[in-house]
Amino acid sequence: MPAPAPSHPAPPRPTKPCPTLAEQAPPPDSLPEIARRLAERYLPTPPVPRRAAEPTDGLIGTILSQQNTAAITRRQFDALKAAYPIWEAALADGPDGIEAVLKAAGGGLSRVKSHYIFQVLERLENTRGTLSLKDTREMDDAQVRALLESLPGVGMKTASCVLLFDLARPAMPVDTHIWRISRRLELTPGTWNAVKVEKWFDEVLPRTWQARYTFHVAAIRHGRETCKAQRPRCEACVLSGLCPSAGIFLNEAVNKAASGRRSRKQKAE
Repeated sequence: MPAPAPSHPAPPRPTKPCPTLAEQAPPPDSLPEIARRLAERYLPTPPVPRRAAEPTDGLIGTILSQQNTAAITRRQFDALKAAYPIWEAALADGPDGIEAVLKAAGGGLSRVKSHYIFQVLERLENTRGTLSLKDTREMDDAQVRALLESLPGVGMKTASCVLLFDLARPAMPVDTHIWRISRRLELTPGTWNAVKVEKWFDEVLPRTWQARYTFHVAAIRHGRETCKAQRPRCEACVLSGLCPSAGIFLNEAVNKAASGRRSRKQKAE
């Protein structure tokens, strides 16, 4: 009787690679024109890359900027530098001392931010033996990001800000203005959060510092001045004709104005 043929396990089925975000939401052909118009309106002079003398300063400044105005951020940072000429002094003073300095300078969330700053300094001291981040200039982008995001309270956006503004690397931080603009322009799905939108921009924008710095700064200015959360100024928008949401807001403005006129007329009668 012949021996049974040896059985072989079926080969594993090939798995399809997960589609990239750019494949899930392909960038429109108008994206380069959107970038060009924003740059022409808000940042017409090409920026020059500059690297911070000490990236740790930039990291702490970025932590302070969270939910703060630029004026308060600068005031708090200047107060910290006056109180602690070197960050080792802040580490030695502890979170309560840092909090007292921030409170005296004004601004909210002093307790939360003082603890984040202290924990960042403590982690740098314990893991690297130094509070300086100057050596990140010699690291590649992925290494710098991994280092920064390993620190307490430092997420993707904070790391991207340090990369873009302090190390002149082609990162693309997404704040609430850029997130809102990307939704109104229908560049990205409305269900995506800011982290996912940042990853999408990282895939579709030119991987140069100048292109990303210009788009980031110009888009934020556009969000503050024109594409506001409430009552966007679509009639003055440089992206007129490229924005699918413009008609909705303009119609709302027309209807509101007409309603106001009717109300005033009825009161007059």
